[in-house]
Amino acid sequence: MEQIMREEQERFVDLLENAPVGFYSADAEGRFLFANHTLCEWLGLAQNDLELGRVRLHDVVAVLPEGTAPHDPFGLPGASQGEVLLKDSDGETFRASIRQDVVTDESGKVLRTRSVVRDLSREMAMAAALEESEHRFEQLFAKAPAGIALINPAGAIQECNDAFSRLIGRAPQALRSVSLFDLVAKADVEALKGALAPAAGKTGTKAPPLEVRLAREEGTVCTLFVNRTEGSDGALTGFVVHFIDSTEQKNLERQFAQSQKMQAVGQLAGGIAHDFNNLLTAMIGFSDLLLLRHRPGDQSFADIMQVKQNANRAANLVRQLLAFSRQQTLQPRLLNLTDILAELSHLLRRLIGENIELKMSHGRDLGMIKADQGQLEQVIINLAVNARDAMEGGVLTIRTGNQKVERRRKLKDESMPPGNYTVIEVQDTGCGIPPENLDRIFDPFFSTKEVGAGTGLGLSTVYGIVKQTGGYVFVDSTPGEGTTFAIYLPQAAEQEVATTLQEADVQDRRDLTGAGTLLLVEDEDAVRAFSARALRNKGYIVLEANSGETALQILERQEAPIDLLVTDVVMPRLDGPSLVREVRRTRPDLKVIFISGYAEDSFRKRLDEEVGIHFLAKPFSLKQLAGKVKEVLGD
Repeated sequence: MEQIMREEQERFVDLLENAPVGFYSADAEGRFLFANHTLCEWLGLAQNDLELGRVRLHDVVAVLPEGTAPHDPFGLPGASQGEVLLKDSDGETFRASIRQDVVTDESGKVLRTRSVVRDLSREMAMAAALEESEHRFEQLFAKAPAGIALINPAGAIQECNDAFSRLIGRAPQALRSVSLFDLVAKADVEALKGALAPAAGKTGTKAPPLEVRLAREEGTVCTLFVNRTEGSDGALTGFVVHFIDSTEQKNLERQFAQSQKMQAVGQLAGGIAHDFNNLLTAMIGFSDLLLLRHRPGDQSFADIMQVKQNANRAANLVRQLLAFSRQQTLQPRLLNLTDILAELSHLLRRLIGENIELKMSHGRDLGMIKADQGQLEQVIINLAVNARDAMEGGVLTIRTGNQKVERRRKLKDESMPPGNYTVIEVQDTGCGIPPENLDRIFDPFFSTKEVGAGTGLGLSTVYGIVKQTGGYVFVDSTPGEGTTFAIYLPQAAEQEVATTLQEADVQDRRDLTGAGTLLLVEDEDAVRAFSARALRNKGYIVLEANSGETALQILERQEAPIDLLVTDVVMPRLDGPSLVREVRRTRPDLKVIFISGYAEDSFRKRLDEEVGIHFLAKPFSLKQLAGKVKEVLGD
């Protein structure tokens, strides 16, 4: 029994001495009758210093009014609790809270105090640290670049930061208690409900990101990261949802995918274009040679013209295939849209059929544009056919006009700088384009038509031609009402228009005959035969080579000067650019004309220099070939 009592007493003494608060008792004179170990540590004094009377109560209280009773730490008669400033043995002060009872005898004389001391400086430091931590959290929450929303288990917003309110377009206060399901597109609600289900993420596995569209007209796309919040008992208390605006990233991904498609199909189209253009060059060229001997009125003249016209149509088909990959060779010149549409109107009426009315509205004094006529006609035809297929009967309206754009205009992926533009609008009254298809209409091979009714290249071709011409295409569509395609083409400068018109007048009247020695390098026999005959007919001496190696051999043994090198670009073993580099080592001033069905930029990048380098696109006619040679030799 004594052992048990002794152990209980030891536990009580340990609790009293080492409690996280100070205990003391002082008599009427302020002498310490008792002070526990905790208080002595705070004051930096030994218990003997206090309990033997060497240090009294007022010695450890920093500030007290005169006349304060020795046992009173407050300086306020009758006070039983309050905050005081205590000082330790080093003279350092700290704030403390004291609560005490005063024990008196029957006459009211003070016998002793029972006092409890709390060190407020430590508590205040902890409170300040907690407040600073809360402030930092509030700053991180409020100023975070990502949208953050605290959601209760039912999906209602309890708190959100500024970034989230900007994404939604409403003030944070207005979003409290709003259901998160009302803020996303209807198509994404079920997926969001699954992410916010009570069992979601309960196993400790990290929930995968969720992509949703916000219920806004802008169609903002966000990536959501959902995390559970739980109470101390593990029960679900809500969710923390982070919103990352991924709209721009999605646009970039679409643009990258588009460029990959363009590159893949461009490689395919470029591979066959060379062979097709060689065949078409021969067909057009030999037709021109025949037309030199058969004049209008001749029985064969009409037949030869039919061959040439169909060859030109085939050339347009090849250019169309290359157009959407933006690899075709354009031959831009100054054009008047009113004239182009006047020439096309008859063809357009035949294309759209009798049940669709064609209206044309021409703007006054249209600015001249610089574009390839065949490609521009192809753009208008493709848009007209697309409009026809969207209508069972209705009105197709084509409008032109001038427009001055004062500031940069941006719509989805397009950004158009300020400037003067000539605008073509093609408007139909058809079924319109569903919103989910608007972002894909310019993709190659994308089509909503029945199998066999379309290639999916029509609008891709339009997009490729317009972009390569330096223009911009915008589309506005309302399902059930119709679609409007607006094409903005930059206007040519007035000085350029005046100069070009003057030069064109001179070109039409010039003589295409000439003199000089030419080296013609072409691996396609038919193209080489036509070109050589055409140039000899114009008075030139023509040396022929069927490969780059043969051309080098001719140059080595040719003593007479050669005035011009006309060479194909793509040839086996030694191609055109490589041939020119070899020739320029010994004949640095030799002028060169490249002939090719590829885009001019595709081989110019492979040349070390561009001085004296000219280009003629295949397929070409006799007049175009002779004119180019005359132009280069005359420089």
